[in-house]
Amino acid sequence: MTDALQRLSDEGVAIWLDDLSRKRITSGNLAELIEGSNVVGVTTNPTIFQKAISAGDGYDQQLADLAVRRVSVEEAVRMITTADVRDAADILRPVFDRTDGQDGRVSIEVDPRLAHNTHATVAEAKQLAWLVDRPNTLIKIPATEAGLPAIAEVIGRGISVNVTLIFSLERYRKVMDAYLTGLEKAKEAGLDLSKIRSVASFFVSRVDTEIDKRLDKIGGERAAGLKGKAALANARLAYREYEEVFGSKRWAALEKAGARKQRPLWASTGVKDPSMPDTLYVTELVAPNTVNTMPEATLEATGDHGEITGDTVTGGYEQAQADLDALAAAGIVYDDVVQVLEDEGVEKFEASWNDLLKSTEAELKRLAPSEA
Repeated sequence: MTDALQRLSDEGVAIWLDDLSRKRITSGNLAELIEGSNVVGVTTNPTIFQKAISAGDGYDQQLADLAVRRVSVEEAVRMITTADVRDAADILRPVFDRTDGQDGRVSIEVDPRLAHNTHATVAEAKQLAWLVDRPNTLIKIPATEAGLPAIAEVIGRGISVNVTLIFSLERYRKVMDAYLTGLEKAKEAGLDLSKIRSVASFFVSRVDTEIDKRLDKIGGERAAGLKGKAALANARLAYREYEEVFGSKRWAALEKAGARKQRPLWASTGVKDPSMPDTLYVTELVAPNTVNTMPEATLEATGDHGEITGDTVTGGYEQAQADLDALAAAGIVYDDVVQVLEDEGVEKFEASWNDLLKSTEAELKRLAPSEA
């Protein structure tokens, strides 16, 4: 483990890997990252699975078995993805045990086509939890309007959740409210609150990508001077919201009953703009009790040359608010930006899922036994 990664962990940032594939599991690479790079969790999404399975490494035997059984393409995809998550969860189980369930977690997302259907999302979450059947699983539910009541319902059933696709401060407040509502339901049902865990995945780099594109269209020196500031400002103010909610009387009652805080998770932390430091969304978002899920390239960059200087979040609220105010004054409409990002996020995951279904269907047809 490099000094930078150790310092990051020491500051209270859990390092999770934003990637998974069967090759990463079977080659021992995931175990190596846990041992050598302080990786203590894994996140997946439809795009990650689409890339992994389309590459074909290690999936042929399972695909052949599924083809012989003539299962549907939908079932095949779920059998493949849950197998990877189950195996990764087993590799991370020692971390889960060592941290009393705080880390050692692997996330798997509900079908993105259900993002606007509350009841179907709840049903899918229950099914995924049953299929993977590991205590260190997190079911990912998008923070759409329909997703919010689903989050509360699933948490209330004792299923741990990774809330994904959070872009706005207002939506983040609703996500935390849904978590507390779910815990209150679980408490009424007599469930052990200490076993229920959650993270709230607040997306970072996509905010800069969208806003910087708009700043380029506005043009001028003032707009240029605001580029690269929105994402960090947004995330820092999200942490301020986290401190407020989890410092409330409502939370104190749940904590007394054994509940654990829903940690902010910085997602989409790979830097898209080559003019910015490739570790920007790691070194500038260091705060206690957070998670940073990184693509492998970002993890390697942080280990190689990341400069961890302590907490870079809690002292920056005033400047963060000033940066968002300046963006608004320059003509950036925050509410429009975050809605566009949410819509695009759902659409991209749906597209990846559909591509995954198509490529899997083609493989099942190729490997299906000939009619005799």
